[in-house]
Amino acid sequence: MSYGGQLLVDCLRAQGVERIFCVPGESYLAVLNALHDAAIETVICRQEGGAAMMAEADGKLTGRPGIAFVTRGPGATNASSGVHVAQQDSTPMILFVGQIGRDMVGRDAFQEVDYRRFYGVMAKWAEEIHHADRIPEMVSHAFHVAMSGRPGPVVLALPEDMLRDACTAAPAAPVTVAEPAPAPADLERLASLLRAAERPFAVVGGSRWSEAAVADLHAFAESWDLPVGCSFRRQMLFDHLHAHYAGDVGLGINPALAARIKAADLLLLIGARFSENPSQGYSLLGIPEPGKKLVHVHPGAEELGRIYRPELAINATPGTFLAAAPRGDGGAARGSGAHAEYLEWSEVAPATPGAVQMGEIMAWLRDHLPADAIITNGAGNYCTWIHRFYRFRRYGTQVAPTSGSMGYGLPAAIAARLRYPGRKVVCFAGDGCFQMTGQEFASAVQYGAAVIVIVVDNGMYGTIRMHQEREYPGRVSATGLRNPDFAMLARACGGHGETVTATDQFPGAFIRAAESGLPAIVHVLIDPEAITPGKTLAQIRDATR
Repeated sequence: MSYGGQLLVDCLRAQGVERIFCVPGESYLAVLNALHDAAIETVICRQEGGAAMMAEADGKLTGRPGIAFVTRGPGATNASSGVHVAQQDSTPMILFVGQIGRDMVGRDAFQEVDYRRFYGVMAKWAEEIHHADRIPEMVSHAFHVAMSGRPGPVVLALPEDMLRDACTAAPAAPVTVAEPAPAPADLERLASLLRAAERPFAVVGGSRWSEAAVADLHAFAESWDLPVGCSFRRQMLFDHLHAHYAGDVGLGINPALAARIKAADLLLLIGARFSENPSQGYSLLGIPEPGKKLVHVHPGAEELGRIYRPELAINATPGTFLAAAPRGDGGAARGSGAHAEYLEWSEVAPATPGAVQMGEIMAWLRDHLPADAIITNGAGNYCTWIHRFYRFRRYGTQVAPTSGSMGYGLPAAIAARLRYPGRKVVCFAGDGCFQMTGQEFASAVQYGAAVIVIVVDNGMYGTIRMHQEREYPGRVSATGLRNPDFAMLARACGGHGETVTATDQFPGAFIRAAESGLPAIVHVLIDPEAITPGKTLAQIRDATR
């Protein structure tokens, strides 16, 4: 005989869970008690949003659900920021929420929330476990739902009295999920379309990728001489120095790349949904008729034809599709020029106002970071420097939110460093972005997660200020920030801190941060005018007058 809390932890162990992220709460004390003796690392976070983002990042990196535990009411609502990232990014994740006792439901009891309603449109599945003997069934189903088709988040609420109930059930066996694969007839049709195309182009994105799938993608592209672009914040899916890499299909896209996609007579989407950001506000293709032949490969059948009507829809994971996809004989020279256009766009950054040149810093990092270094970020204009000027060379080196969530970079970096302690992990964050979840730096120190956080500080919510100057020039409102000394904050937490006010200071500051062996913040102060690689705030403002 066991008890609900213990059985739940045993079920997680049976699924191979090694680490959970949490903020403790009295509503799931029975689980915390069971974790005391379990071979599961419990990472204590400072706020539930950070815990959920760490779990989401862990799911991105492993392909199996990242696990977070939070308490009821405010804890669960705080965690919704990470659940939303998992939903938009197609990441497997399970959030366990402590819940009020079953005998109090419906009375608006202390911190009561109906999680099935609250998370009903955000999670793939939201449920409450009312009987302890059903814990193995619910946990098994949660893993299946989170990983199947288009992956996503699952939320399970845990009434605190249920967790204390005696039960006799046993954990279920580890979950494996179906791998939808292409039909032979579809592969024959694809080969015919590729042979007939004069200007084919491939965009890759989404989840359910693997290192083997990425290797097959390279071989597939080479065999058809196919130029390949990576969807928004999925740049790690193709080696940036490969002759067939065409660039980042996201925000701030290379105009030559956008024109190439628009002119393509065959567009192949592999794993990607081609949503708002990669499609440039749904402007590159017609809806529902794309205006060109479209082959859409996706593991979620519900995504095929959801926005664009494909000429050929293939319900398959990237891996099963690419392992079986027909190979061409090369030599068609149809991708000629795409990689050269990428290099011209990304090799040398234009000079920007101020003593700190982010383009030179990015060039130094791409020359000095190892190929397996993991780069994380949240949201903001500072990300443009990563997207355009960094060189991703390997799978599993980028952890970033397609949802555009501020504050994501630091929790993601901590999860990445704990998952891969032997790899260098670098987080980029704007000053506003960092302060969304900056308290998690203390968690990094507590667990020895030696991440290096580059805080790009321009004293404002820069992206909003940019839009503000374009839409309401000169009328600055609610975007200025008076910031702390982030290097001093790092030292106050027990980490290492550096301040950079000129470009030539950065290499030494970064090396010292890395050699410290501690979680570190490199505080980079940039000119507010250096808002994008191409335009200053003044130029954006003046262009509207």
